[in-house]
Amino acid sequence: MKTRIVTTTLLVFCSFIACFAAITGLNGKWTGSVKITQEDELSLVYNFKVDGNKLSGTVESPDGNELPIADGVLSGSEFAFTVKAGKIVVNHTGKYYGDSVVVSADIDGKTFKSTLKRDK
Repeated sequence: MKTRIVTTTLLVFCSFIACFAAITGLNGKWTGSVKITQEDELSLVYNFKVDGNKLSGTVESPDGNELPIADGVLSGSEFAFTVKAGKIVVNHTGKYYGDSVVVSADIDGKTFKSTLKRDK
């Protein structure tokens, strides 16, 4: 019985450590692009900072301004945050895959999805 309890405790602890170690890899600069229309593509730059289960950082706007990430939360390999651009609040959700990040941004009911790569 003791062996089962110890084994279960170790498995839970190792799973927690693996998730925490994986999501801390989200730290840093990530770049990509998103198609706005058939002709227009927008460059994206996200600078993520992970602190426990909190996500902060900045998003670079098309005019080069850095907009702060607010309300950032992490859950496993998934995350969510908001960015305020003027009077518009853009809700973001995403998933960290190690070598890439998929981010979805909801703007006025329309969702834009992009795959980001770590900037080297």
